[in-house]
Formats: sequence, C-alpha cells, structure tokens
Amino acid sequence: MSYFDKVYKITNCIPDGRVSTYGAIADYLSLGSARMVGWALNKCHNAEKPVAAHRVVNRIGELTGRNMFPHPDMMQQFLENEGVSVTNNKVEDFDQIFWHPAELKKKKS
Repeated sequence: MSYFDKVYKITNCIPDGRVSTYGAIADYLSLGSARMVGWALNKCHNAEKPVAAHRVVNRIGELTGRNMFPHPDMMQQFLENEGVSVTNNKVEDFDQIFWHPAELKKKKS
C-alpha cells in the first residue's frame, strides 16, 4: 500500500461531523510530516475511491486545504452539511470535534 493510500484510508475513517489534522494523521502513520499528508490529500482527486479530505484541517482548526477544492467554499460547505460549524475559515469547537486516528485502536479493543 502506498503512502497516499495509507493517508486516504485513515482520512476516510474520520467520522461524519468530526475533523482531524494533517499532523495527527502523520503522527499515526509514523511516516513523513503534516506537510506530506497535505500533499497526498492535494492529489486525492486521483484516488480510486472518494476521499473525505474536507475533514482534515490544520492544528488550530483552520481550513487551510480549502483552496485545493474546485471552489474555495466547498470545504466549508461539506463540513457544514455534516453539522460542523465554521466561522472565518476556522472550525468552531475544534477541541470537542477533533478526532485522532488513535481512536481506531481504542475501537478495536
């Protein structure tokens, strides 16, 4: 499985209405950096299956990936459709809706 595939697999595990960060995904995979995760998600339009890239934000909840969507407001629209509040390109209540991939291990236990 390629690095991109690993990023896409973890990204698609983020539950609806929750967000994660580039750094949390990089930390969980123990491969590369937050920037590499962002780069992989920037290329997700080439993935075999759709990738929930709209659920990945920076470490303080900002929608830094919004310009990689066909329209810069799409990321916010997708999040709001899932019940996530966004103001000035930043997720509200970020700490409450943050999801770390380590929750996958807890779920399996």
